[in-house]
Order: sequence, then C-alpha cells, then structure tokens
Amino acid sequence: MIQPPYRTLSNGVIMPLLGLGVYDIYHREAETAVLSALEIGYRLIDTAPLYQNETQVGNAIRQSGIARSELFITTKVSNQDQGFESTLRAFDQSLKKLNTDYIDLYMIHWPIRQTRAASWLALCKLLELKRVRAVGVANYLVPFIEEMSAYSSQLPMVNQVEFTPWLFQRELLDYCVARNILLQSYSPLTRGIKLKDPRLKSLCQKYRRTPAQIILRWNLDHGISTIPKSSSRERLQENFSIFDFQLTREEIQELDGLNENFRICEDPISLY
Repeated sequence: MIQPPYRTLSNGVIMPLLGLGVYDIYHREAETAVLSALEIGYRLIDTAPLYQNETQVGNAIRQSGIARSELFITTKVSNQDQGFESTLRAFDQSLKKLNTDYIDLYMIHWPIRQTRAASWLALCKLLELKRVRAVGVANYLVPFIEEMSAYSSQLPMVNQVEFTPWLFQRELLDYCVARNILLQSYSPLTRGIKLKDPRLKSLCQKYRRTPAQIILRWNLDHGISTIPKSSSRERLQENFSIFDFQLTREEIQELDGLNENFRICEDPISLY
C-alpha cells in the first residue's frame, strides 16, 4: 500500500499531508466513506461537530481494525461552543462521539472575535494535559495569528484555510512557513466549480491525470496538507493516486498565477 507523505509538526508530532475531509457527508454514507478511505490508505480524517458525523467517523475507525496509533484524527470546537470552559466541555463531547481516548489535532473552527482568545487558551490546556497531540486553528489570516501573541506564547501547529490556485494566499503561506505552522487546505477542489478551467488541460495531458489530481499535487508540491472531500470510492482512490509524479517549479508557478481571489466560503477577514 502506498503511504502518503507526512510532515513533522512544530512539536514533533507526525501528520499525513493528504487526508479525507467529511464535511457535508452524513449518516451511513459518512461511515462508508471513512471506511473506504482507510482501506485505500488514508490515515488523516478531518471532522467537526458542525459536520454532524463525529459518531460515524468513530464507528468507521473501530470497524476498520486499524490501530488507533496509525490514524490522525482532527476535530474542532464550533463557534457556539467557544470560550474557555465551554471549549473544554465541547472537547469532551467530541471525544465521546468519536469514542477515542485522545484527539490528534484539535482546532478552533472560526476566529470569533469575542471568544477566540479564551478558546485558544483552552486548547493550550488540553495540549498541556496531553489530551490532544497537537492544536491548531482554521480560517485564521495573518492578523489573527499576530494577535495571538497578546494572550499566548503557543503558536498553532496547523492553520486550515481555503486555499486553491484560484485563491492563492501567498502572504499567508509564507507567513506560516516562516513560523513552522503547517498550512492545510480545505475545499481544495473548489467543490468542482473550477475543475473545467481550460488552463489545466495541458498539465492533465502531460501527466495523464485528472484536473483534481493536478490540483492536489499542486498542494503537496507547495508543502501543504490537503483534505479533499468525497464519498465515492472511485474519487477517493483518484484523489489518493498522486504520489508518483511531481509538478515542475514552472508548472507550480503557472498554477499560482490562476489566482483571482475566488472563494467558496466566507472571507474570515469579516470576523476581525
């Protein structure tokens, strides 16, 4: 079985760069998707209370028979649960639903102005207690990370954001790289909206790959993690089959040039 590339986080924890995001997959479909992904070779699964499938993710993990130590499970604290004590309670609920003894990566889902400081301190407490192996944030732009120095000396190990060739956040990427924060992209395939971009055609022909595979390879070639979503076993296999080729520096730069600030989700700057 081909193993995905890994990255060592700032605290020494090893994390797969390619994983499965399970947003908008529910009930039995979610359980089946995670089982299929684990059978194919995925070891990183990204969920959240907002997705309403933590229980199904936990069921699939147990059914897979794969040792828990081989898996990397991410979940998050939801907006309505942010705050110090409420974050700790939300963590316990996620742990119970996932039916696991620890979380590999626990994240703040969105940088809510009134509660992000207290929520981050709660995550740091969980890290100190070794109930999580790593802590991170999602949808944090440079100003949000800069602000953290006012209330904590602990930087996030991972920052999960929307990041595609059509939303190429160079400043944020460079900032995170300089501080040993792993950038992770969600919705890396633009939910299919941009995959018919004719500018991908020559790369698809050269490498005999699909547009999705070219875009996921672009993510990895930038040294970032990515969590494409799918419940189709065929698509899961397609997304996983990207480890036997690499784009050239010129091709990476060509894809960088597709940037047009195209977003699927809300711009986090509105929360600043």
